Amino acid sequence: MEISDKIYVAGHNGMVGSAIVRKLKSQGFTNFLLKTSKELDLRNQENVFDFLQTNQPDYVFLAAAKVGGIVANNTYRADFLYENIQIQNNVIHGSFLAGVKKLMFLGSSCIYPKLAPQPLKEDYLLTGLLEPTNEPYAIAKIAGIKMCEAYHDQYGCNFISVMPTNLYGPNDNYDLQNSHVLPAMIRKFHEAKIEKKNKVELWGTGSPMREFLHADDLADACVFLMKEYNENSFINIGTGLEVSIKELAKIIKKLVEFEGEVVWNTEKPDGTPRKLMDVSKLHQLGWKHTIELEEGIKKVYSDYKVQIAV
Repeated sequence: MEISDKIYVAGHNGMVGSAIVRKLKSQGFTNFLLKTSKELDLRNQENVFDFLQTNQPDYVFLAAAKVGGIVANNTYRADFLYENIQIQNNVIHGSFLAGVKKLMFLGSSCIYPKLAPQPLKEDYLLTGLLEPTNEPYAIAKIAGIKMCEAYHDQYGCNFISVMPTNLYGPNDNYDLQNSHVLPAMIRKFHEAKIEKKNKVELWGTGSPMREFLHADDLADACVFLMKEYNENSFINIGTGLEVSIKELAKIIKKLVEFEGEVVWNTEKPDGTPRKLMDVSKLHQLGWKHTIELEEGIKKVYSDYKVQIAV
């Protein structure tokens, strides 16, 4: 990548896309194509194709997606499948038609089978049944991976895919109806503290194991891989470290300084029992995360307090 190259970041206002733009700017890149969802609806094929043909980006980061936690994934199953496939199809095929030099598709660790061996190696894709609560989203992401691979094989496109683990960071979504577990916990504990409640209810048993990566670390990995990685097979991005949901709650409770009790509603679903990425392939290339979990949560909680005060 040259500093003068034109770079399109799809989804630049989201947590992942905004982190990628920040990382690129910190490295001196300035030639960006950035469109909000109101300015360019990525579900509209004609508009996306016209945009890419007219602007001719050199590099594309496909970070746009319809995302959410267990509640949103399980409630809006058709929307998650349809909208994500539309976005992917339009941007990937449109990039091919526009002669984009290189495209990076960002998937999700939910692509792996629910009961796959741990840690999750890239080879485990399509070896078992998916977690039912987020199956539509996972199927869409798997389609995106396979689309990039197919365009590489048939047309010689340098389209690569990366699979991030669970993410958190600036510009995260704190809506309790469709947020992921970490930001949802931050909001619940903070509001309970402010409202002087004596307990916080959390879903499930607290036993599932999860891995969490700060969005700034993900962005650093994405820019690194856009420069260095050209293989047809996708690659995991994560820390290789895991924590139970119960341990995560203890960390957030401590950082928020909530003094009350945590109550686990075991009638609610746990989701996948364990989800740890095998990041040996990424480590062998020379990249490792730098932001540890407690440090990262402390940063995002500070951001959250500023965000809700505005």
